[in-house]
Amino acid sequence: MRVLVTAGNTQTPIDQVRCITNVFSGRTGTRIACEARRRGHAVTLLTSHPEVVKEIAGGKVTEGPDWKVHPYRTFDELHQLMARLIPFAPGQPGLDAIVHVAAVSDYRVEEILVPKALPWPEAASEPRAFFDDARAGKVKSHHPEVWLRMTPTPKLVDRIRGDWGFTGILVKFKLEVGLTPEALQETAETSRRQSSADFMVANTLEGMGKWALVGPGAEGRYENVSRLKLAALLLDRIEQRLSERK
Repeated sequence: MRVLVTAGNTQTPIDQVRCITNVFSGRTGTRIACEARRRGHAVTLLTSHPEVVKEIAGGKVTEGPDWKVHPYRTFDELHQLMARLIPFAPGQPGLDAIVHVAAVSDYRVEEILVPKALPWPEAASEPRAFFDDARAGKVKSHHPEVWLRMTPTPKLVDRIRGDWGFTGILVKFKLEVGLTPEALQETAETSRRQSSADFMVANTLEGMGKWALVGPGAEGRYENVSRLKLAALLLDRIEQRLSERK
């Protein structure tokens, strides 16, 4: 089986030295990639934290034809890697499964703005006149306020089936905050169908270190799985689904 796994966070640059990111380290995705390689599968890992590979693999996984690690930092770098590696290329073996674990930035910075010292009535009549453009290699630190105008990034997981034409097994991950397991399962299943994924792994910020919901299984049910068993169970599901298709 040929598997591609994405892992870690993405950075959204503000200027050349600052960025917006999230707290995720890529450990879950790396564990899944290492488990797949341990089972003899050919694995490509896209990760923002390549240093975690050595920590988790313990030196048992080495670079070679069946184990490739591509580092990235920003949303754009991950986007470019996925756009290059996922579409089928004539003469090259296609991917059998994609496990998209990476915590991808939802927004990118379009403008960096600082308020002008204008009386409010004048600013209210022409809102854009209220700001100066503060874009620079390094935004100056003397501004009393800095406003970032951000716009949505493309949903990479939704490009996998559509723009990139992937027809293999797709696993999507989703994180929510403050939901009950019942509400989480409902949200997860809606999201899975939206992306045409075969499986969904969903968890909450509060419980992400302990458990995750994996589904759908028999009769559309989701299973509560400990984080320690997640990689093995997920690979079992992928292998079974792939064998059913052949």
